[in-house]
Amino acid sequence: MTLNPAPNSFRTGPDERGRFGIFGGRFVAETLMPLILDLEKAYADAKADPSFKADMESYGTHYIGRPSPLYYAERLTEHLRAQAPAGQGAKIFFKREELNHTGSHKVNNVLGQILLARRMGKPRIIAETGAGQHGVATATLCARFGLKCVVYMGAVDVERQAPNVFRMKMLGAEVIPVQSGTRTLKDAMNEALRDWVTNVSDTFYCIGTVAGPHPYPAMVRDFQSVIGIETKQQMLEMEGRLPDSLIACIGGGSNAMGLFHPFLDDREVEIYGVEAAGHGVQSGLHAASLTGGRPGVLHGNRTFLLMNEDGQIADAHSISAGLDYPGIGPEHAWLHEMGRVTYLSATDTETLEAFKLCSMLEGIIPALEPAHALAKVAELAPTKPAEHLMVLNLSGRGDKDIPQVAQIFGQTL
Repeated sequence: MTLNPAPNSFRTGPDERGRFGIFGGRFVAETLMPLILDLEKAYADAKADPSFKADMESYGTHYIGRPSPLYYAERLTEHLRAQAPAGQGAKIFFKREELNHTGSHKVNNVLGQILLARRMGKPRIIAETGAGQHGVATATLCARFGLKCVVYMGAVDVERQAPNVFRMKMLGAEVIPVQSGTRTLKDAMNEALRDWVTNVSDTFYCIGTVAGPHPYPAMVRDFQSVIGIETKQQMLEMEGRLPDSLIACIGGGSNAMGLFHPFLDDREVEIYGVEAAGHGVQSGLHAASLTGGRPGVLHGNRTFLLMNEDGQIADAHSISAGLDYPGIGPEHAWLHEMGRVTYLSATDTETLEAFKLCSMLEGIIPALEPAHALAKVAELAPTKPAEHLMVLNLSGRGDKDIPQVAQIFGQTL
């Protein structure tokens, strides 16, 4: 459903209550409300403090390795043009967030939140993680600044993302396998919220995506927007104009929102988000909450969720642990309703084919999460004219997925 008229700007939200239209807000236990209000004030103060921005830029450059390159994927472009009619086939670029320290976009947001936690005097950091990339980023920054780190991770994800579990432990984090529910990302977030409620005085909850109660969705988006800001500048330098389209995978949606947000008011730029269709949306075994869900409340915000007929949260499924979540960030839900972003979905099978294609053609092994978006690049690029500039957010590298993919392909490491 598209609501009209469109706003004068898609970049002004959320409102003072943390709402993007009917989505967002803060639905939390009374115990947490003072913490949420303290966090909101601390973030507002930090944004107004030039020293906070200076620290973000300094650590971003010298520790994370920003700016990440904007890379012309020449062989993938040629391969897809060979499948297109004459004169068709977009020119494809990768925003290479997988080259950041820790291996994904997650560190952009974690840096901001850890610097904020230090300003607030919180020595203990907790986090949830699915694919382990947010957990690794959180453990890394905690090690750098000497903070205690506890990471909640679903027991299923602990098994399929063993390399990242080892990395977190090497970095000094305590990794707690969550045995409840589906033992995946949703359940890890549930346990992290329970921890926060019982350790309010010394603990900062570092949420890994653009979900949760206000101010998290906007705050995480702001920290990730460095992706889109750099992409704008790099594309202008390389091609002399803005890209014609952007595409990124979506679980909670932080990598996508980081790329999309600086472009939302450039209405000539097409924007695509790609959810995890798992075994197919019609099968019921998927994580495509916009395609197969409806509005509800989970983890402190109103958004699109996978639910059964009684309104209970349904199990999600994706080959990628980072997308295996039954909801989506509230700003994405709003952009979907407004029609500004087109949301697609890719199945596990399509994702594995894209994973192999990128590896063999570009010498870049992508994480399974952005491989979902790569699958849709393979569909969309041949339908665009040759002068079309398409940017994919390559949000993570595939090292963490090698054991899982090897098992799927019947290979022994």
